[in-house]
Amino acid sequence: MSLFGFLKLPDINKGVEEYSSLEGAVLLDVRDKEEYQAGHIPGAVNIPRDEISRAKEMFPDAETPIFAYCYSGRRSDIAVTALKKMGYQNVRNIGGITAFKGELEK
Repeated sequence: MSLFGFLKLPDINKGVEEYSSLEGAVLLDVRDKEEYQAGHIPGAVNIPRDEISRAKEMFPDAETPIFAYCYSGRRSDIAVTALKKMGYQNVRNIGGITAFKGELEK
């Protein structure tokens, strides 16, 4: 594997498309509340990364497909790791909103 392949970031646009095609899936924005309010992907639920434990009360089924994103993909990577430790089995980091090509909602 080349160095460039190793550094490849998730494609948020493909992730949002996959989220949209799965019934019951959750699009999770783990940015701060202020960032979320400034503009987010339509349909996204906001749980800031440092409050990720709230996911258990919001999504009690550990089989729920969760697609997490943030600004660049780093916080969502941390959140996905935390969600997996909490028992969620179908979670994925889809990257950063900076690469999203669609319209944002406020």
